Amino acid sequence: MDSTCTTLSGHLGKVSEGIGRNRRSGFWGESTKGSVSTRFLSAQSCKSSRGNRNLRNSKHGTRIAHAVLTSDINEDSMAFQGVPNFETPKVDPKSVASIILGGGAGTRLFPLTSRRAKPAVPIGGCYRLIDIPMSNCINSGIRKIFILTQFNSFSLNRHLSRTYSFGNGMTFGDGFVEVLAATQTPGEAGKKWFQGTADAVRQFIWVFEDAKNKNVEHILILSGDHLYRMDYMDFVQRHVDTNADITVSCVPMDDSRASDYGLMKIDKTGRIVQFAEKPKGSNLKAMHVDTTLLGLSPQEAEKNPYIASMGVYVFRTETLLQLLRWNCSSCNDFGSEIIPSAVKEHNVQAYLFNDYWEDIGTIKSFFDANLALTEQPPKFEFYDPKTPFFTSPRFLPPTKVEKCKIVDAIISHGCFLRECSVQHSIVGVRSRLESGVEFQDTMMMGADYYQTETEIASLLAEGKVPIGVGENTKIRNCIIDKNAKIGRNVIIANTDGVQEADRAKEGFYIRSGITVTLKNATIKDGTVI
Repeated sequence: MDSTCTTLSGHLGKVSEGIGRNRRSGFWGESTKGSVSTRFLSAQSCKSSRGNRNLRNSKHGTRIAHAVLTSDINEDSMAFQGVPNFETPKVDPKSVASIILGGGAGTRLFPLTSRRAKPAVPIGGCYRLIDIPMSNCINSGIRKIFILTQFNSFSLNRHLSRTYSFGNGMTFGDGFVEVLAATQTPGEAGKKWFQGTADAVRQFIWVFEDAKNKNVEHILILSGDHLYRMDYMDFVQRHVDTNADITVSCVPMDDSRASDYGLMKIDKTGRIVQFAEKPKGSNLKAMHVDTTLLGLSPQEAEKNPYIASMGVYVFRTETLLQLLRWNCSSCNDFGSEIIPSAVKEHNVQAYLFNDYWEDIGTIKSFFDANLALTEQPPKFEFYDPKTPFFTSPRFLPPTKVEKCKIVDAIISHGCFLRECSVQHSIVGVRSRLESGVEFQDTMMMGADYYQTETEIASLLAEGKVPIGVGENTKIRNCIIDKNAKIGRNVIIANTDGVQEADRAKEGFYIRSGITVTLKNATIKDGTVI
């Protein structure tokens, strides 16, 4: 599709403030308000304070003011001490490659991952999770993309080949999308599958060493299960401006979720001085920081007293290869091993991403993030003409709606809705809802194919259940996976409040109180769950 060729270059010297939709970006991620002041230093003073690391030759002749956070200037009287007379390069997207980690088993998203890789899980009615980092790369102008896969990768590989071919076999400049599937090679070490995120990259290190010879100076490491919109070139530019070896994208985090993430402490220049992966108990409390350092207001900082890693990194190519091959040759995971080790010997910087970001790692977080898309106004939306999210072109007809009540809902294309009620729900592609159906707080992923009216009539005559939802069925607080066949007069409400249950033979599971029907499952007429 032509729209996949859209390129948005990174913005140098971006300045804004705030949080969420009203964010204000500043020195090393986003905001610089609060207790931290900003001072512009001369080239000589930068050289004396940081050595020669801040003085680099420009490839593009871009002249900017270099800002350094300091604590010795009154907040109300910010001092500008001259514009430095030195140059720093604006990063060329062609010098950046991205590696998307898509090989995890996705056990926390089971049963949605029972037959598909985690990045292939549908989201938002017509997208898949892999579309998030892929679209962010394309919108950032990054055209060198690797995807590492391992578990249940068939549908993921199919989606990638249909959506991101970059020219259907023809050369797209020097860009590419390469799927690197887990494989075995001769030798004892080659018989092992990926042991973690870092090991997955290490097992293909020969590919990335070759990429180094193709003028790739920086490598992005991205997760395949996050929901966010980000210009990666702003991230990489910050990485270059601070002369970092590694930069970690981070978000402010509250007490309730902090233990689920890697947490860090930073100094006033944004350098990470301590990193702990998913700490618990007293170790968690030890990572408590004053996040006004990030530019948060005192009220915001009180609610979010931790700095959490997004699991999104940018490495100097030579640093990444050195760590994987020599310094951390036995380390298998980026968050728990590589980053904590690198903090001790390398310049590891933090980049504040002060906008919407959600880790879609569990059934509850996945369910909540999807239903949040139906809110007005939503915290996140896929609709943005400047930075669109791409997905497979299906060429489906518009949805047909007959005498329905639809409130705060997303109805994808190619659906048939007849005299039904849909509230605070998502209805995926090719869905069929018959008369009397009621949806409340439900996500229906849709279907991979249509059944004709003749086929549906024949199945009903035989007492079988066609794909879709039958007459007078009431469903709430539920995820309906692809191609599910739900009969007439069914009630799915979990009125007993069961939190966990495995009913695979009956076609469903319950996770965190949310009913999840299996892909291709059949729920017979009159069933009550």
